[in-house]
Amino acid sequence: MPSCAGLCGGRTRSKATGVPVLRRQDPREVLFDPAQVSYAKLLQVFWHNIDPTTPDRQFCDYGLQYRSAIFYHDETQKRLAEESKKALVKSKPFQGLIVTEIVPASEFYPAEEYHQNFYEKNPIRYRLYKFNCGRAQRLQELWGK
Repeated sequence: MPSCAGLCGGRTRSKATGVPVLRRQDPREVLFDPAQVSYAKLLQVFWHNIDPTTPDRQFCDYGLQYRSAIFYHDETQKRLAEESKKALVKSKPFQGLIVTEIVPASEFYPAEEYHQNFYEKNPIRYRLYKFNCGRAQRLQELWGK
């Protein structure tokens, strides 16, 4: 299934101060054929590959751009994303609030080529990163096997 690392988001106003702030995120765009894999299945895979309890962070990557989010393209995707989040709240095997946002997709900008498929191009570096930043351990702690 083709996917692409990139950037999206833009300027918004701080709720506290009203000052414009950049709300960029580092998402992954996934192109899929609904005849082969459902959006609901993609959501299930998404949830089990993130830590939905940490704001502005994913494992050892810190910052606003690393907050978890589901970007929807239409009302059906929005409804399915909200339903999957509600189901997770009811059945979650871990402590903590789920802070993952569900927001409309904005324009997507592909990242530079060296960011694409990093795990395939640099498998040893990626395995070291995944282990040393605690990603594998945290996913195991959250979701089990």
